Amino acid sequence: MKSFSKSFTQQEAIPEAGIDAAIEVMRSGRLHRYNTLPDEKGETDLLEIEFATYLGVPYCLACSSGGYALHVAMQAAGVQRGDQVLCNAFTLAPVPGAIHNSGAVPVLVDVAEDYCIDLNDLEAKAASSGARFFMLSHMRGHIADMERIMDICQRHQLFLIEDCAHTMGASWNGTKSGTFGDIACFSAQTYKHINSGEGGFLTTRHADVMARAIMHSGSYMLFDRHHAAPPAETFDQIRYETPNYSGRMDNLRAAILRPQLVDLDRQCQRWNERYRILETELGKSSLIQVPERPDAEEFVASSIQFSLPGQSAEQLQQVVRRCADQGVALKWFGGAEPEGYTSRYDSWRYIADMPQLPRTEAILSTLLDMRIPLTFTTDDCRLIGEVIVEVIESLQKNG
Repeated sequence: MKSFSKSFTQQEAIPEAGIDAAIEVMRSGRLHRYNTLPDEKGETDLLEIEFATYLGVPYCLACSSGGYALHVAMQAAGVQRGDQVLCNAFTLAPVPGAIHNSGAVPVLVDVAEDYCIDLNDLEAKAASSGARFFMLSHMRGHIADMERIMDICQRHQLFLIEDCAHTMGASWNGTKSGTFGDIACFSAQTYKHINSGEGGFLTTRHADVMARAIMHSGSYMLFDRHHAAPPAETFDQIRYETPNYSGRMDNLRAAILRPQLVDLDRQCQRWNERYRILETELGKSSLIQVPERPDAEEFVASSIQFSLPGQSAEQLQQVVRRCADQGVALKWFGGAEPEGYTSRYDSWRYIADMPQLPRTEAILSTLLDMRIPLTFTTDDCRLIGEVIVEVIESLQKNG
């Protein structure tokens, strides 16, 4: 039996330019984003300008985490306690958590066979719920038909917040992920596409939204020191009306991230090269289903998902155990109990009147997930694919 020996949680080193910049920040002692000299742009300021330029949007706010960015997005959008907010039933816990944190109520939308949000269910619930807000999670980097989503949002007057934690650098029909909606939120947590341990971004084209987000982030009355921000007069009333939820990014993390942003597109190509090798290897087994990615989706595959149709919960658990024994770390999204980073929608028991979503449960019941660290070579990915196929075929053969 084949086996693999590398860690699935080992990331590449921070680039030397990032290490040098971080050391310079530490030597200066000026880690706080507002601890700058007159007319100086600190590392956080420069990062915000560069990220806004990369996306082609006017405004960017660097945050302490992607989850914090989601929370501030809800507040800056004007979500009120008790509001209904549409969101994916297949997502990670910070998404419904941000909705709950705002006092709003998640309206869970089914997942489709391609692991994207089910657009027919979205249409139906947009019509029936009365929701004015939609938090769309591009879960595990899968981008739904954005033209149809924007049509649904326009017809039902939905304010769209894109959770782009897994799609930094991705596009749909040439338009960057995060530039479709009213607000977009990104993550720079260790397992995302750029790595500062924790960190995130909020971007928008709406001046009033960004002004509220900056005040929420803990700018005090230093909002005029933000350079990827609206004019100071935008804050005339907002500064009095917006509470401080301190969650700023610091200059140390920004220094680490700036060189990574410069290299992001090349890194995305490297992830996709590894994904395609895994996709090819897994495609050699008729027992494994990997969804076909549409031509319009310019994805960034820092992970891979696949299904084992017709397999029972016990069989899925056996696959996970056997692969682990051979050095391959898989996660199963169908478990009734939350484990690690994975949780099924019905484990979020703080949601009142939890719906039953049998379609989502059926799809998640056979869904497996695996990280693709860039510390893996293309040969590593070929071997990992062979291990997974060998395990699945062997278990099927032996009943």
